[in-house]
Amino acid sequence: MPGDTSFDHTSAHGRPGRRALILVENLSVPFDRRVWQECTTLRDAGWEVHVVCPRGGKRDTEPEAVIDGVRIHRYPLRAATGGPAGYLREYGSALWHTFRLARKVGPVHVVHACNPPDLLFLPALWLKRRGARFVFDQHDLVPELYLSRFGRGEDLLHRAVCALERLTYRAADIVLATNESYRDVAVRRGGRRPSDVFVVRSAPDTDRFRPVPPEPELKRGKPHLLCYLGVMGPQDGVDYALRALAKLRDEHGRTDWHAVFVGAGDTFDAMVELSRRLGLADRVEFTGRVPDADLVRYLCTADVCLSPDPHNPLNDVSTMNKVLEYMVMGRPVVSFDLREARVSAGDAAVYAPGNDESEFARLVAELLDNPEKRDLMGKTGRERIDGPLSWRNSQAALLAAYAAACEGRTPAPKGGPLRAGRRPRR
Repeated sequence: MPGDTSFDHTSAHGRPGRRALILVENLSVPFDRRVWQECTTLRDAGWEVHVVCPRGGKRDTEPEAVIDGVRIHRYPLRAATGGPAGYLREYGSALWHTFRLARKVGPVHVVHACNPPDLLFLPALWLKRRGARFVFDQHDLVPELYLSRFGRGEDLLHRAVCALERLTYRAADIVLATNESYRDVAVRRGGRRPSDVFVVRSAPDTDRFRPVPPEPELKRGKPHLLCYLGVMGPQDGVDYALRALAKLRDEHGRTDWHAVFVGAGDTFDAMVELSRRLGLADRVEFTGRVPDADLVRYLCTADVCLSPDPHNPLNDVSTMNKVLEYMVMGRPVVSFDLREARVSAGDAAVYAPGNDESEFARLVAELLDNPEKRDLMGKTGRERIDGPLSWRNSQAALLAAYAAACEGRTPAPKGGPLRAGRRPRR
């Protein structure tokens, strides 16, 4: 409330007038589901929530929007093409627009920056000097992401992304980690105190993912449907999945399946071409991004869901949203053996040795022949989503992180747009 300089645990859960500004660069909002869940959690706790993010291509296209009480400020952004120069253009444009829109929002109590890239600490520092606290929400380990995409260590760009990560850790008051592996990195590599790092796991929206009856026509006349859901980028393993499906046909003689790949990304066209080269064009369907209702239809009809993310420095310690979304719909999963995949899925998945496409194919064939095991795995996954992996647990961690960030701090004042070189009066 105006003039109140105290800020106890209760205030983090909703004292009127508390303002949070969430910065996102790589996805629009509310398309970024994790960010949107954080927004609505904070809103329900009484925060006035603003978001600065890029505009989407087919959705989230309005420059300004108020959605369910969350104020969203979007800017135009063209994704990087053409190597490092393209990323410099993208990130430079994003930073300029982020500063511009943050000034428009005005003073805030918390600035909450979501990576990648590890550059948003720059506007966060500017807001810190004006009274805000900085919460760093680490969605990806950017040094590992660089290695996974480009395979080059200890070159100039790799050293640069490592330096930016260190600067971000140093600037943050509180770090949000998506799992325990990321938390360990923040403590070990980032030098953060364990008490300053909170695990806020991503979790599927159980209101959004509601089962519907299977639709056999989606199987295109085959007994079984295989489903992949997610981004199609260099590190996401769609090529591994396609080669495994070719082995399912060639090494196991299985032609009793149709596969659907839902999603889009940098390698979408290349994956369509790979499916043709592998002779899979007649049994593999690429939908691109689809509305939520269609996504649910595919998942509820699928017999087995695919998580082909290859073993690499990033994937081994990352939580895959697609695995959680398969689980919330009660689908069994075939995955490569990744540390955090086992933490998330447990017995709801079966695991092929890292990057072993033949074993991946064998496990798919085994599940197709065992409907009882599929049902048990599906029930196990749903129980895990309703229990230890529930968003309710993440909500509590998020609000505790905000309470820790703001403990003992004088609130930033309300006011109009910030001007460069001018600090608001306190």
